[in-house]
Amino acid sequence: MTLIQHLTRQLLQTTLLGFLFFNNVIVQVQAQDHSDSRWITTWATSPSSLLPIGEDYEIVENQTLRLIVHSSVGGDSVRLRLANYHGDQPIHIGAASIALQVEGSSIQDGSSEDVSFSGAQSVTIPRGAVILSDPVSFIVPELSNLAVSLYIPNPSGFLTAHALSNQTNYISEAGNHSSSTNLPVASESPAWNLLTAIDVIKEGAVTAIATVGDSITDGWGSTLSGNQRWPNHFARRLFADSSITNFAVVNAGISGNRVTTEGNLLFGQNLQARFERDVLALNKITHIVLLEGINDIGMPSMEAGEPITAEEIIAGYRNIIARAHARDIKIFGATLTPYEGAVYYTEAGEQVRQEVNRFIRNGREFDGVIDFDAVVQDPNRPVRILPIFTEDNLHPNDAGYKAMADAINLDLFR
Repeated sequence: MTLIQHLTRQLLQTTLLGFLFFNNVIVQVQAQDHSDSRWITTWATSPSSLLPIGEDYEIVENQTLRLIVHSSVGGDSVRLRLANYHGDQPIHIGAASIALQVEGSSIQDGSSEDVSFSGAQSVTIPRGAVILSDPVSFIVPELSNLAVSLYIPNPSGFLTAHALSNQTNYISEAGNHSSSTNLPVASESPAWNLLTAIDVIKEGAVTAIATVGDSITDGWGSTLSGNQRWPNHFARRLFADSSITNFAVVNAGISGNRVTTEGNLLFGQNLQARFERDVLALNKITHIVLLEGINDIGMPSMEAGEPITAEEIIAGYRNIIARAHARDIKIFGATLTPYEGAVYYTEAGEQVRQEVNRFIRNGREFDGVIDFDAVVQDPNRPVRILPIFTEDNLHPNDAGYKAMADAINLDLFR
């Protein structure tokens, strides 16, 4: 065989192997079917904690996270969205699974399904990146608790997290316990680490409503692990009304979050900075309910610097409205709830709240108004929340959150 013949044969073999490899990749991608138009986000959370500079933080090593989440719409296939947005290094996931929760850290026997990534059991998420798992054949019941388990074999570095989930999550003793029915628990955690969304395949004309806000949307003040946030109550109302097409309801609230600026690292990027990632990137969002701005008003009273004006908050709203409308998404403005008696209440801040609420009610820039202020205020003293609805004069309790959800005009979603 001449040199030319030898090189030609090698070239043909390489080309053939490349063709087969390429086509195998194509077949795998098609089998994963990520482009299926029926994918819809049933649950989501917004990463909050930003990387602390020059401070120590806890890591996970050779341990399994078990994260408890609550679905909205159900489906018969599922995929996970994992993110390393705020990590300080790549993070390796050694194994992952999804199951039905029974109670606490326990899962329903036989319900656990392994989750793969491009056909592999493990995956490394680059710093700053987000990944989708392969689709898994798994029946997700509507309005039910799921347990997502992630095994972290190596030192994790800083974990991207929704720090204050109002849900007890679990960190195991040493080892891969991703499929264990009863997790050997080393500690409990208030954080949803790494997991940012769960999508399902759902038949029919189903779209999603994103509830966007701060701790009042995040459910602070409601029963721990009770799914008593106002978006949970709202989802239950929608599902109970047969005259309304099914909607997923996803929660993009972050406790302490602001429209205009940042404060504590636990409270995440300001809404205008995170809106694309935390809301617009979710699947099949057609409606948004926006309830945010009270921290912009209140928190500066405890910080150095100038207070935020109503005009600055309204400018932030207009930015969000424009970006929603550019995606043909309807956005409803929710009035800011009373806060007299809260730790950061001031009379000057109350005047700003009233001015912002006048814009929401009368500005005609939102596609509709949800008047949460009117729902929870004390009729004898409208600058405060009705005492039966709150424990701290800022956040509603279970009854307050239910009253908010019950007052939403469902005609907005017909």
